[in-house]
Amino acid sequence: MKTESKNSWEVIRSESGPDLGLFKTRYDWAKNPRNAKTIKAVVLESRDWVNIVALTPAHKILIVRQFRFGVGRDTLEIPAGIMNAGENPQQAAMRELREETGCVTDNWKYLGAFDANPAFMNNICHSWLALDVIQKFPLQLDEGEEIDLAELSLDEIRKEINAGRMRNALSLAALSQVFDLRIQQGDAG
Repeated sequence: MKTESKNSWEVIRSESGPDLGLFKTRYDWAKNPRNAKTIKAVVLESRDWVNIVALTPAHKILIVRQFRFGVGRDTLEIPAGIMNAGENPQQAAMRELREETGCVTDNWKYLGAFDANPAFMNNICHSWLALDVIQKFPLQLDEGEEIDLAELSLDEIRKEINAGRMRNALSLAALSQVFDLRIQQGDAG
């Protein structure tokens, strides 16, 4: 298998689909280079996202618990959100951290970008590390948000992952850029 990127599918045409608010749909008709068949693919278009691994001066990691409609339950995640028009990724990360946790810091490190779900989405998630965060403000939640904030140690996060209570893929991807999330001896129960 070659690892270099290539775009071997020829897009014959594209058509706009319904605007779903958070996402816009697009239909692409593309030719499979293997068999020359044309398929209709659905693409969800969205602005890019950010997420933040936020560490307190006591080396605790900020975790938000919030209800997610897609899975119909509360999830444990790192602070995250969609970029506003005109924002760069760091501005969006700073805003989301302040809105969801009330915390601020001047100590930021870019961790990189991840494809959100390249099978049918066109956006990416920019991950950030925020060090020495301090809570200075009340939460500023969107109408559709209700958040409980927790400060967890790395061992506590590993236990939440191992127990299946923390499984947001983009949160885990960002956390894995900073920490070794593998189950440590004694974690398996």
